[in-house]
Amino acid sequence: MQWYWLPEYLPAFAEGLWLTVQLLTLAIVFGMALAVPIGLVQVTGPLPLAWLARGFCTVIRGTPLLIQLWLIYYGLGSLFPFVPAIRESFLWPILRDAFPYAVFAFTLSVAGYEGEVMRGAFRGVPKGELEAARALGMSPFQVLRRVWLPRALQNVFPTLAGEFILTLKATPLAATITVFEVYGIGTIVRQETFRIYEPLLFVAAIYLVLTGILILFFRWMESRMPRRRA
Repeated sequence: MQWYWLPEYLPAFAEGLWLTVQLLTLAIVFGMALAVPIGLVQVTGPLPLAWLARGFCTVIRGTPLLIQLWLIYYGLGSLFPFVPAIRESFLWPILRDAFPYAVFAFTLSVAGYEGEVMRGAFRGVPKGELEAARALGMSPFQVLRRVWLPRALQNVFPTLAGEFILTLKATPLAATITVFEVYGIGTIVRQETFRIYEPLLFVAAIYLVLTGILILFFRWMESRMPRRRA
C-alpha cells in the first residue's frame, strides 16, 4: 500500500465530496417535494392523475438509473445548444454544465421510488384519525398538513432513510457524465498515479463515513418524532 499521492489530491477529494453532498441534498429535497404529491394523488385521485403517477413510478423503478441519466444528459442536454432562446439566455451557463442534468436525473429517481413509498404511507394512516380531524373542523389542507402527512412520514421514516442511503451510494453514476464527485476524483487519481486499490479504498472509506453520518442523523430525527400512544 502506497499513499504518497494522497496529500496532493486531498483538495480535489474535498471538492468532490462537496459535489456529492450537493447532489444528494438537492435530489432528496426536490425528489421528496415531488414524491409527496405523487404518493397522495395515487390515494385520493382524480383517477387520470393517479394513473399518470403510477405510470411515472413504474417507469422510474423499472429502468436503470444509469440509462435515465444518460437519456437526460445525452438526449435532453444535447438539444439545448441548438435552441437559440436557451443558448442566449441566462440559463445557458448552467445548462451547459453536466451537474444540473445529474440533479434532475437523481431527483426523478428519488421521486419515483419515494412516491411509491409515500403512496403506501398515506394509505396506511388509519381513517379514524382523518375523520376525527375533519370532525374538529379542519380543512382538507389542514388535515393533510397536521395529521395525514406527519403520520405517513412517521410510519415510513426508517424506509425513507434507507432509500436515501441507497441514493448516496448511487451518486458515483454521475461520474459517467463528467460530474466528478468523490468517485470521479478517485477515477482520476487511479488514471494519473496508476494506483488501483488505494484510491478505491479511500473512496470507499469516504462513502462509509457519509453513510454513517446519514444513519446517525436519521436516528436523531426519528428519536425526536412523537411516539404513538397505544
